[in-house]
Amino acid sequence: MKQYIKDTYLVLLGIFMAATATAQQDPQYTQYMYNTMTVNPAYAGSTGGLDATLLHRSQWTGIDGAPQTQSLTVHSPIRNEQMGLGLSIVNDKLGPSNELYFEGNFSYILSLAQDHKLALGLKAGGRMLNIDWTKGRYYDKTDALLNSNIDNKIKPSLGAGVLYYSEKWYVGVSVPSFLQGDYYDDIQESVTTERLHYFFMGGYVFDVSDGLKFKPAFLVKAVSGAPLTADISANFLLAEKVTLGASYRYDDSVSALAGFQISSGLYLGYAFDYTTTRLNKYADGSHEFILRFQILSKSKQIKSPRFF
Repeated sequence: MKQYIKDTYLVLLGIFMAATATAQQDPQYTQYMYNTMTVNPAYAGSTGGLDATLLHRSQWTGIDGAPQTQSLTVHSPIRNEQMGLGLSIVNDKLGPSNELYFEGNFSYILSLAQDHKLALGLKAGGRMLNIDWTKGRYYDKTDALLNSNIDNKIKPSLGAGVLYYSEKWYVGVSVPSFLQGDYYDDIQESVTTERLHYFFMGGYVFDVSDGLKFKPAFLVKAVSGAPLTADISANFLLAEKVTLGASYRYDDSVSALAGFQISSGLYLGYAFDYTTTRLNKYADGSHEFILRFQILSKSKQIKSPRFF
């Protein structure tokens, strides 16, 4: 009887998770507009100064083995802002798996007319995969696969991106890694081959009044064999201090975002996701915290806080 209940639970959970995503691969973020370099290396150096961002995300809280992600990105322009260098580290946990991304980012920035810039970016590094099958939703001591853990399996990564931007808007496209390798499939609970991820992003900052700015933004992710993932967000910046906004992830969740510009170089943000799928009966939502630190050049310090 206990085994039947357990199997029924696993089937239901699998259905709900499949309805939410088809085998989640690369981590997803609600505050993607402040964490761009994790998916597009061309963002490196675009803010005009040293920029460090720390993020923590707990997804589908209340469900054992649900995704948890931490990321750290650091980048800065070099050579009179003609190039950018950056480092991104991502720790992604899902069920019995743990994947660590460690990648360097480089961008070459072309200055065009009317203060427009075109950045060409490259990302290279490695990704380390660990899987402990005893922490899975279903563990069978007689199954050879579920007794063969994966320890520190390293695969190289190589990606590229393009970002076209000004002080008021940006649009970009990227592929974080062209090299395919093994990853943990949370739907099949097995190791399978990773698919290419394509990202398309954009945003615009409107000056509504002296003390109010409005920024709509979007991020679209395409993975072969999986439905498109599309995020649309709208944020307001009040008195250059307080950020309030909302976001919608197509056929998945709605989100509330809030942030505070503690000082000219320090921003603290929070996002809460409420899933719109049947998974909301079992999950308590997702929480995401972000801390952003910036040291801008003297020419940049007199301007408003950067909104992306």
